[in-house]
Amino acid sequence: MNKQRLFLFVPLIVFAGMAIFFWRGLSLDPNAMPSALLNKPVPAFELPVLPAPENPPGLMIANQELLKGRVSLLNVWATWCVTCKQEHEFLNQLKAQGVPIYGINYKDNDEDAKTWLAELHNPYVFSVIDADGRLGLNLGVFGAPETYVIDKAGVVRYKHIGDVNQDVWEKTIQPIFNSLK
Repeated sequence: MNKQRLFLFVPLIVFAGMAIFFWRGLSLDPNAMPSALLNKPVPAFELPVLPAPENPPGLMIANQELLKGRVSLLNVWATWCVTCKQEHEFLNQLKAQGVPIYGINYKDNDEDAKTWLAELHNPYVFSVIDADGRLGLNLGVFGAPETYVIDKAGVVRYKHIGDVNQDVWEKTIQPIFNSLK
């Protein structure tokens, strides 16, 4: 009879275990997804640059030319990404402040991307075309937008998932960015 009474507590024990598991899961930050590339160089690539008035058609760029020599941001964006449009104005503000931002136009239509930058202004020094998503895959991109802080040696020092806005910039990214200068 004692064994039967013990079995009555099994559902209670299972429920308590699951409650602890779910409580822990709800307390995690969904934007805190560590990057496998943290403190590693940006993956090697050679991709075409999205044509713009300052960039001739057919221009190819490699990561060594693009990212070394100064602290910069690497921003993954696309015209199909609603959140990218929300952050775009702030990226233009950062450009006006002298922050170098390089773009990765991720799995997008080139004509749509050119129109987007013409209409909303271009915050990027260059924006490479990652049509097949291979660079994004090598970076560990979950989706757009994502922004990486890259040091002077071309090493990823921080990854932010989601839009970059005034609050994210001031509290998180800018202190890291400034410490690397």
